[in-house]
Amino acid sequence: MDSVKNNKDIDYAALNSDFDWGLYKEAEEFVKSRTAQFLSKNHFANELSKRMSDETSTTFFNWIDHIAIPESSVRARDLERMGFIEKKSKEESAVFVHPSSYLFPILLSKRAGMEVVLKPEELDSFLQILGKGVKAEGKPFSNFRKASINNENGFILSAIERRGYDGFFQSESEDIDRYISMLSSFLNRKRFFESDEEGLSETKKTIAKAVKNLDSARVSDAFFRAERLYWERRNKAGQIQKSRQERLGLGWGNQDHHTYRSSRANFLSMIKIFESMGYKCRERYYAGEEAKWGAQILEHPTCNIVVFTDVDLYPEETKIDFAHEGLEDRKTLGTVGLWVGLHGESILQAGMHHLEARFDFDKLSKDLPGFGVEVMPPFSYFEFLKQAFTVGERWEVEKKRLDTLLSKGSITKDQYETFLKNGAIGSHMENLERTQGFKGFNKSSVTKIIKATDPRMQKSSGA
Repeated sequence: MDSVKNNKDIDYAALNSDFDWGLYKEAEEFVKSRTAQFLSKNHFANELSKRMSDETSTTFFNWIDHIAIPESSVRARDLERMGFIEKKSKEESAVFVHPSSYLFPILLSKRAGMEVVLKPEELDSFLQILGKGVKAEGKPFSNFRKASINNENGFILSAIERRGYDGFFQSESEDIDRYISMLSSFLNRKRFFESDEEGLSETKKTIAKAVKNLDSARVSDAFFRAERLYWERRNKAGQIQKSRQERLGLGWGNQDHHTYRSSRANFLSMIKIFESMGYKCRERYYAGEEAKWGAQILEHPTCNIVVFTDVDLYPEETKIDFAHEGLEDRKTLGTVGLWVGLHGESILQAGMHHLEARFDFDKLSKDLPGFGVEVMPPFSYFEFLKQAFTVGERWEVEKKRLDTLLSKGSITKDQYETFLKNGAIGSHMENLERTQGFKGFNKSSVTKIIKATDPRMQKSSGA
């Protein structure tokens, strides 16, 4: 695999369907060993780590934004050998990132001791639970806020809140009022229209207005905060797990990626919407000839947000840049196309198909049933990547949509009656665990989960 440079310098166009991300076992072992060292020295953090495991089925490692270690404790060339690169920065400390992996940045500090910085979704919520009266530096809704929570002999536990910023020091945001206004508009944006064309046109206008008045990274942050909330309202598993994580004030700070589904006809428009917010197309994804489904993966260079966009795809289309060349509409619908036909476009009324977050995979799989949430069999279970859906949330299907699908011959009369009576699977939450720095997605066994979640294969009693 070709090496990947600083995230802002990645040649995203080169990450085609043949590209895959590497494994970086030594790099992960290094940061995990430093994390373990920190936990052995900071009792407060160690107790928090236990609570994270017991109460949220996550690991302390899942919540780390970055760490700062003494520059005397490691040589820069050793970090570079493990795949870290020094990032040009205005920080006092040297900043090393690992863009080829999901591993968090390392800051080399002139101080003794060590600092571990966590990443709750909203800092104030986290401080209310654990901060012991600690106040955050920075104004609410600014691009970066930080609070030092606990210091035990130079081993400091801190937490930050990012809203469209990838630096490491607090600066005064001059766009807070505009950000709040934009967040409100996304939380309340219209999602139901007479036609998809009208809906996509209005969504494009909303985003265009946003990026004209606000940095694209800030727009992206606000947009996806609203998208997660919309998905959560329609997904019981998400509501339950979010409430577990909110017991510690963590929110969705452990999110891994957001998955959208689109019809073939509207796929190009959806991609343009994400690109207008600063997203870059990463590798293309194809699950295999049997699946008749593929995806374009996008990533924001600043926000550390990844988007997975699903669409019906056929073998002859796997080598083209289908995210930009467009796809002709077809009468025959695959799993993704039928889902859109039943529920609508993800970017509009349907919302995300699933949110994927990072957990202790085996523990979450065992813990969720105790809260009334069943988990489907894993569709990835490798040493470096484990993935499983929760049993799908069943949504009511509009009769108008069923009439259209039946008239086009996309469903049978029996399927029509079943969907009308029982609804169809709408959304999931995904349980994911990554190790060895693996940033990519499994291509070899995903076909079975796509087939297993096809609405035509569902029984009326469950997913």
